[in-house]
Parts: sequence; structure tokens; C-alpha cells
Amino acid sequence: MTEQTVLIIDDEPDIRELLEITLLRMGLDTVTAGNVQDALEKIEQYQPNLCLTDMKLPDGNGIDIVRHLQKNYPHIPVAVITAFGSMDTAVEALKAGAYDFVSKPVDLPKLRELIQTALKISGSKHTKHTAKSAEDDAHSSSILGNSAAMQQLKATISKLARSQAPVYIHGESGSGKELVAQQIHLQGSRATAPFIPVNCGAIPENLMESEFFGHKKGSFTGAVSDKQGLFQAAHRGTLFLDEVADLPLTMQVKLLRAIQEGAVKPVGGLEETPVDVRILSATHKSLEHEVAAGHFRQDLYYRLNVIKLKVPPLRERADDISLLADFFLDKIAKRWQMPPIRLSAAARAELQTYPFPGNVRELENVLERASTLCDNNTIQPDDLQLSTTTQTASALSTPQWVRDSPETDKTPTVSDKLPAWNPINEEEERNLIVRALDQTRWNRTKAAELLGMSFRQLRYRIQKYGLDEG
Repeated sequence: MTEQTVLIIDDEPDIRELLEITLLRMGLDTVTAGNVQDALEKIEQYQPNLCLTDMKLPDGNGIDIVRHLQKNYPHIPVAVITAFGSMDTAVEALKAGAYDFVSKPVDLPKLRELIQTALKISGSKHTKHTAKSAEDDAHSSSILGNSAAMQQLKATISKLARSQAPVYIHGESGSGKELVAQQIHLQGSRATAPFIPVNCGAIPENLMESEFFGHKKGSFTGAVSDKQGLFQAAHRGTLFLDEVADLPLTMQVKLLRAIQEGAVKPVGGLEETPVDVRILSATHKSLEHEVAAGHFRQDLYYRLNVIKLKVPPLRERADDISLLADFFLDKIAKRWQMPPIRLSAAARAELQTYPFPGNVRELENVLERASTLCDNNTIQPDDLQLSTTTQTASALSTPQWVRDSPETDKTPTVSDKLPAWNPINEEEERNLIVRALDQTRWNRTKAAELLGMSFRQLRYRIQKYGLDEG
């Protein structure tokens, strides 16, 4: 058994298998359990470095496991898998002492990030295989692009990496702000220390202080042991505050003090703990406008905006579109073990003239969709569906078949299907697929008809999002 072991607790064999494969590819050893009793025995036997548990189990729930670990093995972090949209459940798990939570259907890349961070916090040493994987991930995350705008951005990143000053990264959604922050970290003196990204808009307001600064045992109901916060986790490394404009004003005051003092005081604590953290922040909003509107503190703005770095939108680096497209198509083909996927000359030309309001993220989504639609592994202009991509989310209002109604017990027919399959982003696409599968009791043929797509296209998306194909 390797040094790092993760206990996977879920009563569905297919989910356990999916999670096992994901973790094994990360160089981690796995142990599995199908219920609370089995899990408690495995914890006693193996004392894993991390537990990953479903909320609903045959003989209890994930909260039972969280509380057991907090009482008997407080050094073992545990992440809880919750049903989609169950924020109350997630908050309950966090209050009980869970390190974090993930929602179903599980986003595997986000899960991998969560696991890597949790294992760093647990204090366990990485195996050589895991360290190699981290190096490979760092190499593969290098910023692609040879346009003048990207050459200037890369040169600026190299300069900023040598500094320890706070950097405010501004750019549109999907332009790659977190990737820029990672590169600043990886090219600097803190590269071997943790890079801790946090989406400020995703943390419940009542848990923010505990998440950022940690808490002491007994500081609130469910705080049965001390908990390390994000600042402590990023000690000697980098803390990346994504969507920092979403922080409430009360938290902005506390964040400002932590940055100014270079120390944090856990909830319920009496003494401050020194922390050595470089702060990188980002948002797609204009912090200047937020300050003018009274939504963001001017003193915090000046503290974060020591250096401002703008990430150019894809439309301002059109010369890179072809390079990025080839990179994504190669990645897609390798991921799904397909023959090489090519762009026709006409499709490549159409990509060059499209404005890409969703930037690099949208380009990747467009190519993934086109890869499922094309014939002979060659993408034509019609496969790109660029004429429909710019439709607003309001055009995709929830159809009748997913609304709560006494009449929705019947299985929907083809006539109930969506008028067009053109979700704006991956999250929306995944949510629609899950709803269709739930509505048809996971009959994939009927779900594909309902969504107005082929069975092959639906099967691809089920694999893409790590859903259980049943």
C-alpha cells in the first residue's frame, strides 16, 4: 500500500469504481466501503489520509462518519458528496467538521483539486508517483499562445513571479485567470509550497470566517476539534481569491486585517497565528465600479490591487485560436481514445472570425460538442453550431417536463423535447442531462429523444461528466 490512502464510502458500486479509477490515476491507494458500519471498521483498520463519503448510506449518512472522524481521528479530513443543489446539507456537513463537499454529478477535475488540497492539509507526504503527476500537471497547464498579446502576458507573468506583491488579475469569464495565477505561483519561489485556489462566491456567508481562518474546538455547535483555514493551508505558498468581488463587506474587513497583519485568528481563538501567504485575486467584474458603488472596500481594493494584470479575451488574440483548437482536439481524442479529430479549412476559418464571448472555455466546449457531431472525424462549419452559441440563457428556460407539477409523473414523449440543444456552458448542459435522465428513470434512449440528440451524443456526455450509465 502507498503512503497515501483514500477511503471511498458509497453504496453504489458504479460510483465507487469511478472514484477508485480517478484516485488510482492520481497515484493514490484506495479502500472502499458500502455503508457506515463497514466504513468505521475500515477507518479503524487503515486510518486513511482522506475519506470521501456519500451523504445517503443504507445504515446512516455521511454526517455520522464526519462526526466519528472529528471525535476519534481529527487529523483525517473528510469530504462529503451531496445531491445537486443540497446546499443546506453541505452546510450541515461543513459545520460538523467536513473539509469540503462536492455535488452530484461529481465534477472529476474539481474533485481531483479538492483531494490534492486536502492531502496537503492532512500533512501527508506525496508519493514519488504523485509528485511526478503534479509536475506533469504543471507542465500541461502552461499557457498556450504565440500572439503578441500572449507573449506580453507571459513576459509579465515571469516578472511578477519574481515578486511577492499582491496581484489583481482582471479578465472576462473563461479567459484563463486561474491558469495565470497558477503560472505566477509555479514560476516563483513558492512553487514547491501549496497553491490554494478558493472561489469566494461559492462559500456560504455564515461559514466564510471559519473557512478562511479556521476555528477552535467548541467555537460553535459541531466544532468538535480545531480546524485549519485556507490561510494556514496556504502558509508559505499562494492563496488565490477567485471572484473576490463576491465577498460580503463584513468578510472584506476581516480579510483586510489578515492581509495587513500577516496573521489570522481562528474563530473562537484568543491568539493570532502568523501566516506567510502571497495573495493573488481575480474577478470578471470591475473592482473599480464595485468600489464606486459601495460594494467593495476601497482600502481592501488598494491592498489587493498592488499590481493589476489584465488577461486578454480570446477575440483579442485571434491568432491563437487555431493553436488552441488543435490542442483541445488532440486532448479530446486522447481522452476518449478516438482517432485524431481534424478541422476542415472552412471550420477553421469560421472559428477565426467568431468573437467567443465565453473565451477559451467556450472554444473548448464548442469543440467537444462538434467532436460528437462530426462525420469521419472531420469537423465542418455546421458541426460547430456557432450561430446558436450566442443565444442567451433565457432562451433555455426550464422546459415543461422538468417543472414541478402533478402531471409530471408520466414519462415525457419526444414532443416534449427541447427545441434546440445549445446550452451556454458545461454546468447547464450537465444539469439538463441529469434532469432528463432522472425524468426518464435513466432510460438513455428516451432521455436522448427528450433532449433532441442522438444516443451516441448522450453517451459521450454521460462519460464526459462522469455520470453513472447504469
